[in-house]
Amino acid sequence: MELANFLAYGKQQFLPNLSIDLVIIGFQKDELKCLLLKIGSKWVLPGGHIKIDESVDTAVGRILEERTALKNPHFKFLAVFGDKDRNFEEEFKSFFAAKGLPWQEGHWLTDRFVTLAYYSLVDIDRIDPKPGEFDEAVAWFSFDALPDIALDHDVIVAKARNRLREDIQREQLTYKLLPTEFTMPELHRLHEKILSEKLDRSRFQKKMLGSGLFERLPKRKKDGPGSNPYQYRLAQKN
Repeated sequence: MELANFLAYGKQQFLPNLSIDLVIIGFQKDELKCLLLKIGSKWVLPGGHIKIDESVDTAVGRILEERTALKNPHFKFLAVFGDKDRNFEEEFKSFFAAKGLPWQEGHWLTDRFVTLAYYSLVDIDRIDPKPGEFDEAVAWFSFDALPDIALDHDVIVAKARNRLREDIQREQLTYKLLPTEFTMPELHRLHEKILSEKLDRSRFQKKMLGSGLFERLPKRKKDGPGSNPYQYRLAQKN
């Protein structure tokens, strides 16, 4: 949506006082990363609003596809953030000034907003995110070296990282962070990074294979000196 149209008519086109924020998570070079957008001198999470005529899940999928170009992207509900003082008038006032836009007191964007936060696991090498009309830049940052994050988005990011740690101990999700074909050592390193702890490799592999979720491929991958592990993929349904 064109920026001027969004600012002028968004209140009539979207559900009032409700937003969506997305923690888009990738894994690259043994680093767990988060996608952030730069507005002014600070960074924020990708997000958007829910159209009057669409469901919440449809809105989340649409916003994720706009940011990642992935069809049917993974996403999982995280939490509702709705502090009674949750409005960002000063931040939007600075944004308007930076863009050379006339400021209007009581603009709809400065109302109190409740946000529905989700996290999404993506194969970082499959997407090429581009900044939108609001954004000056878009970049991946390691969870261990995040920049100055605006609004309350640092709280949302921390919540997502902790939830991912909890979720992978209940269900297998992490393969979504890897290429379609991957090795067990790669999956093992990923789990260690998410959990911030060492895992016995033999027990880990036995658990993953015992889940029945993965199938071994006939080809191997050169993974380092003396290492030539089999590759796996998500088991194909008959």
